Amino acid sequence: MVEALATKGILEPFPIQEQTIPMGLAGQDIIGQAKTGTGKTLGFGLPLLQSLGTDPEPGVKALVVVPTRELCIQVAEDLVLAASNRATKIAAIYGGKAYEGQVEELKAGAQVVVGTPGRLLDLASQRLLSLKDVKVMVLDEADKMLDLGFLGDIEKLFAQTSPTRHTMLFSATMPGPIVALARRFMNKPIHIRATDPNEGLTQANIKHIVYRAHSLDKDEVVARILQAEGRGKTVIFTRTKRAAAKLVEELNDRGFNAAAVHGDLNQEQRERAMAAFKAGKKDILIATDVAARGIDVLDVTHVINHTIPEDHDAYLHRAGRTGRAGKTGIAVTFVDWDDMHKWSLINRALDMGQPEPVETYSSSPHLFADLEIPEGAKGRLKTAGPPRVRETTVAAQGGRGGRGGGGAGAGGGAGGGDRASSRPPRQQGHGSDVVRESSEGGGTHDGASSRRRRTRTRRPSTPPAN
Repeated sequence: MVEALATKGILEPFPIQEQTIPMGLAGQDIIGQAKTGTGKTLGFGLPLLQSLGTDPEPGVKALVVVPTRELCIQVAEDLVLAASNRATKIAAIYGGKAYEGQVEELKAGAQVVVGTPGRLLDLASQRLLSLKDVKVMVLDEADKMLDLGFLGDIEKLFAQTSPTRHTMLFSATMPGPIVALARRFMNKPIHIRATDPNEGLTQANIKHIVYRAHSLDKDEVVARILQAEGRGKTVIFTRTKRAAAKLVEELNDRGFNAAAVHGDLNQEQRERAMAAFKAGKKDILIATDVAARGIDVLDVTHVINHTIPEDHDAYLHRAGRTGRAGKTGIAVTFVDWDDMHKWSLINRALDMGQPEPVETYSSSPHLFADLEIPEGAKGRLKTAGPPRVRETTVAAQGGRGGRGGGGAGAGGGAGGGDRASSRPPRQQGHGSDVVRESSEGGGTHDGASSRRRRTRTRRPSTPPAN
């Protein structure tokens, strides 16, 4: 395994690995806590693989449970790398993808399963996955997994494994109530915190910048930050799926190379976006929080919180996408006026010393100075084409009526009298958008009819009497 990791330049252990690997090899139950990006996956992965031997028998012997699909893929990839010189087979089992391929991997004798709770229970209920021979069980991102909403699924999975199993929990954050909950499933666990006692709650190798920004100016600010000196791969977090979809379209229109990962995309689209980001084909990834724990890319230089995280734990996980493996990074957070109370709680919990974020606009000199943005940078790249045609609606036509003039006035009527009403609706092309404009109604959207519509019905003809 050491040789396999060396091929990727992984030569020295991180603090969490130095402390947990020896205990894991000895079979000690562990609650491992360290900041995200410090190597927790190999902290449990290496003892897990070592316990199975170099050529384990077919059948599931180890189970790793993770909260999200993206993290499932990432952890499986790391374990595949570590086991590349062994006969051990690793299967990633998660929802949003066809059952057949995953079932085939299990039937082929995969010894290590990395999965999300829903799909694991689904396959187990169909007797396609047996957990009775599991010797090692791991909960990764345990604070999320042991949240009360997941507790039922976790208990069901534990119930299907042997009570003598070796159990390890790993996470960046571990609140007291969650630790107490975790102890129910473990045998005298040791809680390890791999942090520098002189370091604050936030990572020292990440520069944290907080701005109070106007929602209508955020995209302009983001576009300038993306032109900062030395910017590499960048992750932008939004609160909603709709905001993520809108932002990726906006940035691509401005000439940037962005992809998105959010819940409205199917699994294949999400995997394709992540693969393009990791390979460098896309250098900007826009994501919702559901994807935060699955983004493990070493060369992310900037994280931008387009909307403020829900709490300080979410902030740590978002910011932790940069500054990984000891590298430096920058985390920029936008705080709306309405979210100042939420920011004050985060600031107090993390002791960040920034109670009043600086009011910032896309033209603010301190924005350019703080992030080393070249002077004169604009919101669109010079290589970008012309701005896309915005969606045009009838309302945008100013309530225009029929050809005879006389826009929709106080009465909402369209000028031109009966002469215009005899014409069919006319169609105007605006790029890819089409506006159907009728002389009746004058394009109003208030539900009021500008004039009574007269319809003439032709009487059915009757055959002549014989």
